[in-house]
Amino acid sequence: QVQLVESGGGLVQPGGSLRLSCLVSRGAFRTIYTGWFRQAPGKEREFVAAKNWNGQYESIRDHLQGRFTISSDNAKDTVYLQMTGLKPEDSATYYCAARRNTVWEYWGQGTQVTVSS
Repeated sequence: QVQLVESGGGLVQPGGSLRLSCLVSRGAFRTIYTGWFRQAPGKEREFVAAKNWNGQYESIRDHLQGRFTISSDNAKDTVYLQMTGLKPEDSATYYCAARRNTVWEYWGQGTQVTVSS
């Protein structure tokens, strides 16, 4: 079982930045892929970014490249989503997820990001 705990969401003005954190349960970090998804009200959950622990695999949704960055601190079992140039349409609940194979089977509770003036 993998547990994921997100933090770092909040209210930010358009053009601002936020960094989300996802703490992965001890011992699991190097055995999984971790990723970020988001879901806005009335919309489907969408993929944002993912990576493995050593950076050999990394992926960011096309239209978010240049604004969003995924990184990790292996010593802290934590993966980050750095978001810059935030827009109102980035407002959503952001979820951390993990998978060992092809299915994203583990999910955090989500953290709310609101971009508004």
